[in-house]
Amino acid sequence: MTKPRILVLGSSNTDMIIKLARIPRPGETLLGGKFTTAAGGKGANQAVAAARAGGDVAFIVRLGKDMFGDQALAGFKADKIDTRHILRDAKTPSGVALIFVAGSGENSIAVASGANARLTSADVRAAEAAFPGSKALVMQLETPLPTVTAAAKLAKKHGVPVILNPAPAPSEKLPPALLRLVSILTPNETEAELLSGIKVTDEASAREAAHALLKQGVETVIITLGAKGAYLHNARTSGLIPGRKVKAVDTTAAGDTFNGALAVALAEGRDLSEAIRFANVAAALSVTRLGAQPSAPARTEIERLLKRKP
Repeated sequence: MTKPRILVLGSSNTDMIIKLARIPRPGETLLGGKFTTAAGGKGANQAVAAARAGGDVAFIVRLGKDMFGDQALAGFKADKIDTRHILRDAKTPSGVALIFVAGSGENSIAVASGANARLTSADVRAAEAAFPGSKALVMQLETPLPTVTAAAKLAKKHGVPVILNPAPAPSEKLPPALLRLVSILTPNETEAELLSGIKVTDEASAREAAHALLKQGVETVIITLGAKGAYLHNARTSGLIPGRKVKAVDTTAAGDTFNGALAVALAEGRDLSEAIRFANVAAALSVTRLGAQPSAPARTEIERLLKRKP
């Protein structure tokens, strides 16, 4: 089977991770943590997740001309990602994220965006050749909003469905002009609340929040609910697609893995419910491992767990 073409626009960071029994409180110093580094950034995580899930992935991103950028580029090539639209910035360093991971798997993250913040609408237009033939455009909010909007407009021009993961959580509602270009919006509970004004605590409130987002112009809303799964809502269907129960080690890239795998499953022709089940399994596998990109599962792993009874 020919791999579906997936276009990802977003960020790339080097994650510096300290794993501790718990996350430090403000003003507190905790000793005894274990330190590792890993490739990360929401855009890069989703690109790698899509590639490992079976997609033919092209990535639009801006890296610094530094050691971290070199390492990131080598990693993308190792995952057979099309790097022709990856830009190098001599003036600004590559993005970096500092991550605390608790023994429970919960995390706390701070990001220095670096070159990610300099990805422009002009950069997107220069990469227009990557849009025709793509089965999905996957984006997040770690790059400037005008850049995201410019890419969504190009996707519309070329008939490419847009999957927007509104993360990190926006400080205010997204422009209706952007949301009307979005085929699928994939917030988590926090992001859904910030965008809709409705606190998500259960299935009923998830449906209410998702419906409010549909009114803003989005075609389909999928609210990711962690271990509980994902809530699907559009004009035709609504309901919870349960997740897979696993022992969580690190939840850092669960949402990113979900989005990358979702794009591939939809591009392969699965319906929304089946695509979400596929993505739920990929995300479940990712939380059993430490790190962002290192935790993204291979296609064979996803299919193996998918065949098992929940």
